[in-house]
Amino acid sequence: MASTSAEIIAFLLTISGWVLVSSTLPTDYWKVSTIDGTVITTATYWANLWKTCVTDSTGVSNCKDFPSMLALDGYIQACRGLMISAVCLGFFGAIFGLVGMKCTKVGGSDQTKAKIACLAGLIFILSGLCSMTSCSLYANRITSEFFDPSFVAQK
Repeated sequence: MASTSAEIIAFLLTISGWVLVSSTLPTDYWKVSTIDGTVITTATYWANLWKTCVTDSTGVSNCKDFPSMLALDGYIQACRGLMISAVCLGFFGAIFGLVGMKCTKVGGSDQTKAKIACLAGLIFILSGLCSMTSCSLYANRITSEFFDPSFVAQK
């Protein structure tokens, strides 16, 4: 009974992790930059994996989707691919995890279920590595541009 409850708790934790990774993909504020005036903020620039936007001090936003996949920087393409892979792998890991649990009736014998559950764990680990690599790559690019004195674009 203790192993079944631990298995259910682990499954719920992996599903919640997958939901959190899935929710970071469309998040707008992956990169934020502001231009401050002496009294008020005059403009806020923000970007994610899909578009760049600017919001002025009156609250009016103007967004521009990235026009072409080929015109994107390589790191954005890599981050997109890694995050989409993480979400897809997490989905299949959840399916295999559900089938491999002892409390479900599908999946065959206990030995087969154990192999399926192990496969689900490996898929979840791979999904986590994909999302961690994507976020780290994007954050590394932002910090390296920010601290580079020869970088002339908006910081």
